Amino acid sequence: MIVFDLKCESQGHVFEAWFGSSADYEDQKARGLLSCPFCGDDRIGKALMAPAVAPKGNSRRDVPVAAASSDSASIAMGAGEEAKMRELVEALAEAQQKALEDSTWVGRGFAEQARAMHYGEQDRSSIHGEVALDEARALIAEGVEVAPLPFPVIPPEAKN
Repeated sequence: MIVFDLKCESQGHVFEAWFGSSADYEDQKARGLLSCPFCGDDRIGKALMAPAVAPKGNSRRDVPVAAASSDSASIAMGAGEEAKMRELVEALAEAQQKALEDSTWVGRGFAEQARAMHYGEQDRSSIHGEVALDEARALIAEGVEVAPLPFPVIPPEAKN
């Protein structure tokens, strides 16, 4: 997994997103699958990121690391908090994986199948797939119960 700081063009919101690889990020961006979690803007780019430079093995780190964006307050995070945050992210990824075990990948047919279930044309079941931002908004406007997944999903046919 790789994490990028992303930024929407309309409001300048900076947010973090996880991808399987740099190629996964480029693919999702090209297909219009990325959007700002704050304002929904789908014009997304990479934000400037500070490089992760490990301290020398013989040095102590008494000063907590600070992270900030232009529109948020600084948050100091020491090594203990970083470990807790990493554990939380891993737990969230594990929960998503467990939830998807009983779910069927429907790919780009997600919107069609979700609507069919909503309107009683198809038996209800747990599905996941791909949908463009505007189509997801249309589903929500129709009252179809959908939710974004916190982490990208690799389609079954793309797995090794």
